[in-house]
Amino acid sequence: MGYSLEELHEFLGKATKATYAGNGGKAQSQRIGFTEFEYAEGKFAYRDSYAGFFTSAGQEVVWYGGNPIWTQQYSGGMERTYQNDKHFANQTYEFLKIVLSQGEKTVFQPRGPKEFAQGEWKYICEWTGDIASFEGQEQILHKDEVVFRHSFSGGVLRG
Repeated sequence: MGYSLEELHEFLGKATKATYAGNGGKAQSQRIGFTEFEYAEGKFAYRDSYAGFFTSAGQEVVWYGGNPIWTQQYSGGMERTYQNDKHFANQTYEFLKIVLSQGEKTVFQPRGPKEFAQGEWKYICEWTGDIASFEGQEQILHKDEVVFRHSFSGGVLRG
């Protein structure tokens, strides 16, 4: 394998904070109409690629020594009631970036922590599994009303 799951986990934490969540690492898109971010350290490389705004779908991939070893797919977005309010959607996504940057990433979290709140905003993430194989859903609430959700799944690639 050449790497441990602990090293993969540590790398993912750094990549998350250095790209979308940290407003950095924007890359030239490999796919038309997608927004992409990348981060690399040692033999590890990461790319997050998504399309859409009010609703979106994307994929994160980690390579080790040039070989894809881990992936996560996510999709969803703003609840229908908010799909025409670009200002509110931008506020929601800024809160999501704060959430995704939380913690030292010492325990596997496929997206953000299980719960996080700031002012009128609250984030809830539930999942089953671990870094090797997982699935779940995240939600953002504003004033106790669900305004955003994503479903996600992923894990270590084998073979």
